[in-house]
Amino acid sequence: MNHPNKKRLRRTMLFMSAQNPNLIRDPYIYQPDCVILDLEDAVAENQKDAARFCLLQALKHVDYHGVERVVRINGLNTPYWREDIRCAVAGAADVVRIPKAETRQDVRRAEKAIAEAEEEFGIPEGRTLMMAAIESAKGVMKALEICEASERLLGIALSGGDYTRDLQTHITGTGIELMGARQNLIIAARAAKVQCFDTVYTDLDDMEGFRRDVETIHLLGFDGKSVINPRQIMPVHEIFTPGRGEVEFSVKVVREIERRRAEGIGVFTVDGKMIDIAFYEGAKRVIALAEKSGKYTTEELRI
Repeated sequence: MNHPNKKRLRRTMLFMSAQNPNLIRDPYIYQPDCVILDLEDAVAENQKDAARFCLLQALKHVDYHGVERVVRINGLNTPYWREDIRCAVAGAADVVRIPKAETRQDVRRAEKAIAEAEEEFGIPEGRTLMMAAIESAKGVMKALEICEASERLLGIALSGGDYTRDLQTHITGTGIELMGARQNLIIAARAAKVQCFDTVYTDLDDMEGFRRDVETIHLLGFDGKSVINPRQIMPVHEIFTPGRGEVEFSVKVVREIERRRAEGIGVFTVDGKMIDIAFYEGAKRVIALAEKSGKYTTEELRI
């Protein structure tokens, strides 16, 4: 499936309860890359139908100004998930997020329901993408098979709260308890050529700790982070958007590799640094990220 949005920029995913019309009518003003309209944990058991109705109205009538709309459905072990998928697809949501994914069968069950809903509501086949949340030790161990389960799957995301409970520990703020899962998920995602997203940081009063956490997952290779408050958005975007010096260097690297390759030269220096063909894809990725961020002009990114 060559979906045009499968690799789009997803630095931030802002969680919002689908039950609250005031929250979900204008989240684009905070400029997240995506919003996660939550039908699961943020909605009380006796409010699932009301939240679904609210969600459908928002999807049909609110202009999100290009912000990707992700719907987190209830777990596949609940009586709600099929109707959640029908609602998400009927409203033309961009992505369905599956909670507590542990096997490829979980992904394929949801995929089948999405395909049936697309047919039912006249949505183009394959339009609705999927992502899977990994929330248990078993899910972490099965991450690669989950990533490879469907062409609709754009990526996987770590849910730290449930994962640490399953591990019989707790969130510390240091990231130590999450390191094994984070590394396993990013390795699996890269092996399957899909994206990977980190868990939320729940201490809203500790912005310094939040920034350190984001810097850590950026260095690990994640594509972005789930956030729970609008003021967490800009720090993530700053860290995940290449700096001007990095962009300028990457443009030079790509330009020189392409020129030197034509001359039959494989190793050379750029700004005093030894460069060869192995740097090419990384430099191209930096330029692509810079272009998607909208921070740089076409002239600055010209190779």
